[in-house]
Amino acid sequence: MWITTTPFQAIVTFLYILLLLSPEKSILVVKSVNVALNDDVLGLMVFKADIQDPYFKLSSWKEEDDSPCKWVGVRCDKFSGRVTELHLPGLSLSGHVSKGLLRLQFLQSLSLSRNNFTGYINNPVLTQLIKSLQYINLGENGFYGSIPEEWFRQCWSIRFISLSSNKLTGHIPKSIGSCLTLQDVDFKSNMLSGELPKNIWSLTSLRSIDLSNNFLDGEIPNEKIETLFDLRVFNLSCNNFSGELPEKIGECLLLKSVDVSDNYLVGKIPLSLQKLSLCNVVCLKGNYFAGEIPEWIGNMKSLERLDFSVNNFTGLVPSALGDLESLKSLNLSLNQFTGNLPESLVNCINLSVIDVSRNMFTGNIPSWVFSLRLKSVLLSGNQFRGNVEFGESAAAFESLEMLDLSSNSFYGTIPLSVGNFSNLELLNLSGNSFSGFVPASLGGLKDVSVVDLSHNLLNGSIPNEIGGAGSLQELRLENNFFTGSIPNEIQNCPFLSILSLSRNNISGIIPVGIANLTYLEYVDLSFNHLSGSLPKELTNLSNLTTFNVSHNDLEGELPLGGFFNTIPLSSVFDNPSICGSIVNQSCPGAHPKPIVLNPNPSHSDHGSESLNMSHKGIILSISAIIAIGAAVLIALGVIVVTILNLHVKNSMSRSAAVALTFSGGDDFSHTRSPSSDYGKLVMFTGDAEFASGTHALLNKECELGRGGFGVVYWTALRNGRSVAIKKLNPNLIKSQEDFDREVKKLGLIRHSNLVLLEGYYWTPSLQLLINEYVSSGSLYKHIHEGNSENTLSWRERFEIILGTAKGLAHLHQMKVIHYNIKSANVLIDCSGEAKVGDFGLAALLPSLDRHVLSSKIQSALGYMAPEFACQTVKITEKCDVYGFGILMLEIVTGKKPVEYMEDDVVILCDMVRGALDNGRADECIDRKLNGDFPVEEGISVIKLGLVCASQVPSNRPDMEEVIKILEMIQCPSEAREEIE
Repeated sequence: MWITTTPFQAIVTFLYILLLLSPEKSILVVKSVNVALNDDVLGLMVFKADIQDPYFKLSSWKEEDDSPCKWVGVRCDKFSGRVTELHLPGLSLSGHVSKGLLRLQFLQSLSLSRNNFTGYINNPVLTQLIKSLQYINLGENGFYGSIPEEWFRQCWSIRFISLSSNKLTGHIPKSIGSCLTLQDVDFKSNMLSGELPKNIWSLTSLRSIDLSNNFLDGEIPNEKIETLFDLRVFNLSCNNFSGELPEKIGECLLLKSVDVSDNYLVGKIPLSLQKLSLCNVVCLKGNYFAGEIPEWIGNMKSLERLDFSVNNFTGLVPSALGDLESLKSLNLSLNQFTGNLPESLVNCINLSVIDVSRNMFTGNIPSWVFSLRLKSVLLSGNQFRGNVEFGESAAAFESLEMLDLSSNSFYGTIPLSVGNFSNLELLNLSGNSFSGFVPASLGGLKDVSVVDLSHNLLNGSIPNEIGGAGSLQELRLENNFFTGSIPNEIQNCPFLSILSLSRNNISGIIPVGIANLTYLEYVDLSFNHLSGSLPKELTNLSNLTTFNVSHNDLEGELPLGGFFNTIPLSSVFDNPSICGSIVNQSCPGAHPKPIVLNPNPSHSDHGSESLNMSHKGIILSISAIIAIGAAVLIALGVIVVTILNLHVKNSMSRSAAVALTFSGGDDFSHTRSPSSDYGKLVMFTGDAEFASGTHALLNKECELGRGGFGVVYWTALRNGRSVAIKKLNPNLIKSQEDFDREVKKLGLIRHSNLVLLEGYYWTPSLQLLINEYVSSGSLYKHIHEGNSENTLSWRERFEIILGTAKGLAHLHQMKVIHYNIKSANVLIDCSGEAKVGDFGLAALLPSLDRHVLSSKIQSALGYMAPEFACQTVKITEKCDVYGFGILMLEIVTGKKPVEYMEDDVVILCDMVRGALDNGRADECIDRKLNGDFPVEEGISVIKLGLVCASQVPSNRPDMEEVIKILEMIQCPSEAREEIE
């Protein structure tokens, strides 16, 4: 009878028998086993030698060890002792995956995620490893290139693969459909493009698929999706998928999460979804789904998160939602729902977040809103009305963290019990008709960071108790009827960064304690009745970017230093008694009494007379001697300075480098003292000799345009060449040293599609940029102000798009973000070439703050990327890509990004996207073109524009990719004609 043994026991028995029979042979076998074990050591040491380990995480790996099984990240089979798993996530390792891993012949699981590995993903080592691995995780590294087809042609055992958060491009290999062992696929957060392989649903063992945050497009394959019996996670969010959600997706009965948010999907909610009784998450936000929410939604008993936001849903919210007792988060915002919220939601006892903002809901706030233990209640932008009552025993008092009732029609007083929300972090009641006093109980909100009561009918004084809200970061009370003074207790809010009290009836002085709020960035106290002087201590606020006290009754000298050295005139306007250099009004000072010498010493007192006589004459006092000496020195100084000025004036008569002074208007002047106003002129393209002299450089008759950063004038040099001079707004500028450094960087940028910066001029009160003059004006004028006779042809428009793309791409290569791309900043030269101007000016701001940026580029309405409105999203080159996408749509359609009609506002991006979804994209093309051009090119450019204008930054291509796509769009026949 055979006795069952383990492989290890069999090996030991075999070695024992050999030892009995032949000691020499047994020694040979033991040596071969040791060689195999040392092969793992050798392979791992080779791998270690090819990578960088900055924090010595692999210090336990030592080549003298007989076995690696106790090394960090290494796991071995307990019987054979061979390495089967190598898990090294999050160790800050970098370098390339080397061939040393190929020596690990029994390796089944490899995880190098959350490191800094780089190189082509199409690596022979990885290709070889895939054939034997069951688990591979290379996520959150720096791999690039296309996923090779070979990986999935001979994958006999792989079950889990993650390549997430790398820099992968290209398509998903079609061969993936033949890798039938795959259970988990994670390719999220890359730059993959193209359509999903139609055979991807042949992976019948699939349990999870995550392809979110890529550039995938086309329709989601519908065939065979019902065969994915084990599918639990389905995430295709943040792509460019179109068409409808597969009708049979509900046949995957084990699904727990369905996320197709932020795509271009249309149609209604598939009926089969009601079968997903185990599903926890359904997220359809950011698409074009329409129709009503069906009553059968109540059958999805396990739902915890339901997100239908940013779609075109209409009708009433079904009462069946109340059957979802497990529901924790409900988001129906930015749709067209009507009626009121159903009372049945009171049954959703686990509900913690409800967001129904930006719909057309009416009626009063349902009573259940404050009877549940909700954490977030967002009802803004609807038509709710009536009084707001929290009740004295509201369950939400201990749980509520966010309450936003803004932009509705609520009235009455703010309930005193608002102070009972002990964990409240945001309170927004703005844009309603609340009246009466602000409850002092607001001071009891210890955790609140934002209080916005603006645009109401509130009166009385701001309660002193507001200082009790020690975590307050934003206080917005503008556009009310507040009286009294600014409470001194405001200084007890040390984290305050935004204070807006404008357009009230507040009086009294500005408390000195405000200067202690070191985080302050934005202060608006305009349109009140404030009096007294500005505290000089305000100059210590190093983070300040806006301080508006215009239209008050302030007096005295403006503080000098910090932000106040460059405060714009508009921020202190209409304070008649304020003085200082910014307002061009000198301050009355206390002058010393004149020194009077007694001409008749005989009339002096006896003491003086005896003193003077003792020196045998009239001897002046010490102070008189000092005064006379000072007068003599001053006189000599004036003579010396005059001589030097005459010498300098003669030697520099042909140069503007020293002669430029500014009188405070738009003209240069020589009348003021040169000691303080002579500036610094730097030319990158040679000396500047202005034909009209310096006195007419900023002639208003030669004004070319105005923007958020300043005014542009035309002038000519003596050689006849024209230049454009941009007079920068004074509130833009940093110190001279920073200004010089930043402008010189811009002066180094040279490209045929960028306006050349030829030089600059600096004084503390005036800064100029001297630019290349582009003769044919802005793209805006060509598109929107030209007549049908001289309209731009399609080929001219296409070349302008391509030229603008090349200019932006070059800027991005130089690590410069434009921030303000729009048609007014794209100029056309005499040959029809596009030149991008006004680039990099945001770098001149004292601090790159979103509040400042948005105010400076507010003229770019419609071009601004959505991340400008979100403080947590980093602003990158992708904000330029968004603006360029809108610009493309503008060029193709001939319409402005935002057009205000009599009863409506038309958003170009939304209009074009809707037309494209309905198959009417050709109707959006500018009718001035008369159809005499390749329509398919126009539609392709429209599609590219919409991709560039994606709401998600990671979904936008970079400008180099845009250029390649544009070159592919161009008709081959026309390209050949141009070559010929």
